[in-house]
Amino acid sequence: MTPRPTSTALGLGIGLAAAGAATAAGIAADRLTKSRRRALSTLTPTGAYEHVADKELVVVASDGVPLHVEVDEPDPGAAHPDHPTVVFCHGYTLSLKSWVLQRRALVQAGYRVVLWDQRSHGQSEQGSRESSTIDQLGRDLHRVIEEAAPEGRLVLIGHSMGGMTVMSMAEQFPEVVRERVIAAAFVATSAGGRDMVSLGFGQLIGKLIGRVGPGVLDRLGTRQEWLSSVRHVGRDLEDFIVERYSFASPVAPAAVRYTGDMIFGTPFTVMSDFLPSIGEHDKQEALKHFHGIETLVVNGMQDLLTPPDHSEAIVNLVPGAEHVVINEAGHIIMLEHPEVITGLFLSLVERGLRAAEEGIHIERKPRVRRTLTDLAKRRRVARARQKDRDAS
Repeated sequence: MTPRPTSTALGLGIGLAAAGAATAAGIAADRLTKSRRRALSTLTPTGAYEHVADKELVVVASDGVPLHVEVDEPDPGAAHPDHPTVVFCHGYTLSLKSWVLQRRALVQAGYRVVLWDQRSHGQSEQGSRESSTIDQLGRDLHRVIEEAAPEGRLVLIGHSMGGMTVMSMAEQFPEVVRERVIAAAFVATSAGGRDMVSLGFGQLIGKLIGRVGPGVLDRLGTRQEWLSSVRHVGRDLEDFIVERYSFASPVAPAAVRYTGDMIFGTPFTVMSDFLPSIGEHDKQEALKHFHGIETLVVNGMQDLLTPPDHSEAIVNLVPGAEHVVINEAGHIIMLEHPEVITGLFLSLVERGLRAAEEGIHIERKPRVRRTLTDLAKRRRVARARQKDRDAS
């Protein structure tokens, strides 16, 4: 099947129609060689991406939509009564699986972890088009907390649309943040109040994409079953699109496929349903509820969906927030640089605990902005490529 230009909208759902399929196919042929796949396969993390939750439950949202929730409990010897529950919120077209590497590390460190599939994503049931809004996601998160973490301290972590969900929950239920949250992380996300769609093409094309995207995705949705059945025909092109809009450094083919399966496993109608709310998203005012709370804002330097200036805007609205920008990183940063992101989360939780116990005034902290480079990954990539050259 010869891909049409609009077929690139199958990617991240926000405007991939702007990426020419013919050009992409040519680049893909160059980038996705067998040799390259073989060399980068050594970057696959230990244990890969398989994980079995300690507990699964269904939480019914305020409008009756069943939400899939998973809970991991730390070993009794590692658990501490004052340790918080860490709640993860995933991004648009992803699922709770996107946090697989971080959930393992946090549980091993002694923390209880709660993850959930946002409505219409992953294993949660699909909501109506009218309910596909950031405000409803905020209410959904509140229900998940009520059922899966009704007591004790909380750490909230949100990626992309998940970060918007955390802001929305704070806006509608500020008492939860004020009384229970000791730390929060906003990963590759935005507080809105601006044109949300650019994808590296500039705001003019981005606005056009934002307007035509829902219609394109709706039309694709009428052919969902057929398109899903022939995905294997265009695997190389699909992988190229996923890499282009998800990562900015070499990753293992398994990571590309794992990410692609989440993205392309999301119905096109769901992609379309959420686009208007994402485009209108503005939760700048909600960030006032995180004043005095240990806050981490992190993003990739080459993120095409939520560039560093989106994160900078969040930092400017939360006194004492730490801003970390990671070099050679795209939007799906937790799978691209998992060790770095995990380390940042562990440090965040520790700071949050210390601040809560010692009464530290977070808002008085000087603003910190750091730029990190994942040197360990660079070395692994260099070794893998050298090994491949030696074997050639």
